[in-house]
Amino acid sequence: MEGRDQELETLIQLMAKLPGLGPRSAPRAVLHLLKKRTQLLNPLAAAMERVARHVRFCEICGNIGTATPCDICSDPRRANGQVCVVEDVPDLWAIERTSAYRGRYHVLGGVLSILDGAGPDELRIPGLLQRVSETNVTEVILALGSTVEGQTTAHYIADELETTDVQVTSLARGVPMGGELNYLDDGTISTALHARKVL
Repeated sequence: MEGRDQELETLIQLMAKLPGLGPRSAPRAVLHLLKKRTQLLNPLAAAMERVARHVRFCEICGNIGTATPCDICSDPRRANGQVCVVEDVPDLWAIERTSAYRGRYHVLGGVLSILDGAGPDELRIPGLLQRVSETNVTEVILALGSTVEGQTTAHYIADELETTDVQVTSLARGVPMGGELNYLDDGTISTALHARKVL
């Protein structure tokens, strides 16, 4: 674009590719960083360089960190036989924020999707099946989204594990804590009714 230095234009174009940014918001973000060069831009550039150099995917579960195996896979207190299967790393982070789960994880790197060309071999499903057969996994928790692709993936994994002694469970679905029925969609209410339990 005219009026912008090539180096600046390259940075704006790269920023525009980030989730949540685009061709209009990326220039604003870059200008903000430049105005706060000492407080934001320089530390951000240094942090990004360190991350690019040191952060990698865990060879066991697919989490990201500075070591492989990651801290979760290396923690002996997490070796309780539970493996929670998630679509991607942000889902792992979301579960970890709750401090309600103390097992290990398996990050698939996506869900089964014919349109996207994502079959079992494009995901980390073979690695999950290998972990189940070679380690002391007693329960596989399928923590996948309630989209069609997420549920298809969950059913595929459950079918693959049917001949093993591993218990396969999924996250409960339904009314969220503090949720009011009149604000929920029909699918959530329907799922909650079918997943009801005796008090």
